[in-house]
This record gives sequence, C-alpha cells and structure tokens, in this order.
Amino acid sequence: QLQLVESGGGSVQPGGSLKLSCTVSEFNLGSQVVGWFRQGPGGKREGVACISSSGDMTDYPDSVAGRFTISRDNAKNTVYLQMNNLRPDDTGTYYCAADSAHIILILRQCIAPRFRHWGQGTQVTVAA
Repeated sequence: QLQLVESGGGSVQPGGSLKLSCTVSEFNLGSQVVGWFRQGPGGKREGVACISSSGDMTDYPDSVAGRFTISRDNAKNTVYLQMNNLRPDDTGTYYCAADSAHIILILRQCIAPRFRHWGQGTQVTVAA
C-alpha cells in the first residue's frame, strides 16, 4: 500500500497562489499515474489534474484549466500542483492519488474511482 503525503496547503486570498506537493517514501512514484482531487463541503471528490507516469500527458477539467498546472519530478519522487488565480470555490481538501493504470490518461478518466492509493489530504482555503 502506497503512503502518499500531501503538503503545501494553507489559506490564501482570492487571486493568490499555492503550490501543493505529493510524495511517497519507499516506492517509485515514477511508475504511477498521479492525480490531484479536491473535496468541498458537498462531499464529492472532484479531479482537478492528472499526469502520466512520464509527465508527457496531463488532463484538467475546464474549471481549473489555465489556472492549475500539474508537474512531476520523478528523481525527487514528487508530484506538484501549482494553483494560480485561486477563487473561493477552489476551497476544499486536496488529495493526491496514484494508480498504475496508464489508460487513465489515454481515456481522460481523471476520476476518483480510477485510483487505488490515496493520501490524507491537505486543506486549501481561499477567502478574503
């Protein structure tokens, strides 16, 4: 079982930026598709970005496209989520998730049921 660890959450004003990190110890994260998901007060876990194991494919929903960027440094066993121009509706708990099924990006199925391994989450609050 992978133990994913997220960091970088916090409170920011609208229009601000945050960069989240996801890492794992004692496992090669570079073999995994990784996704970032957020869960707001409504409880639904929404995919906000996914990246292939090599980093050559990414996927974003329209709600964050152009504002969020997912990237990875496999040498550091870390995946990042750069979030710019944050809005109050970006508020939520952000989770990273990993799975070995590379078809996730090919089929553009950056959805929670596709991922088997999850972190504990980090809170992001966007408010004036």
